[in-house]
Amino acid sequence: MSDENKENEKKEEIVELDEEIKTEDDGIKISDDVVSVIAGVAVSEVQGVAGMAGGFAGGISEVFSGKKNLAKGIKTEINEKNVKIDVNIIVEYGSRIPDVAFEIQNRVKKAVESMTGLKVEEVNVHVQGVNTDTANIEKEDTSEE
Repeated sequence: MSDENKENEKKEEIVELDEEIKTEDDGIKISDDVVSVIAGVAVSEVQGVAGMAGGFAGGISEVFSGKKNLAKGIKTEINEKNVKIDVNIIVEYGSRIPDVAFEIQNRVKKAVESMTGLKVEEVNVHVQGVNTDTANIEKEDTSEE
């Protein structure tokens, strides 16, 4: 076999390897639940969030399993390399809602993009309620004095 034939075979092998490397990323499928948990952990770290607003079924399963559902109150929609995330929260009384929402958007976007490689198109924050338990405790403390 001539030297030219050997070089051509090597070039063909290299081209085939390059193609495999390019398509390797296509085989990875990230579940909606995984993205939801990542977003849930990021939201739980934001100051001013009293809790997540989830459905009735989520609350029941949490009671029976005894485990905290980190994806509670989060809905994700993954399209190819993009993701849209809806976060339903309950804020603490006295927190500035726009600041809390902005912080959630930044943290969720940063966490999801860095861990999954997906591009976050939207992070929609829906405030479902205000936790007034802290306000009631403060009123009781001042009325006792």
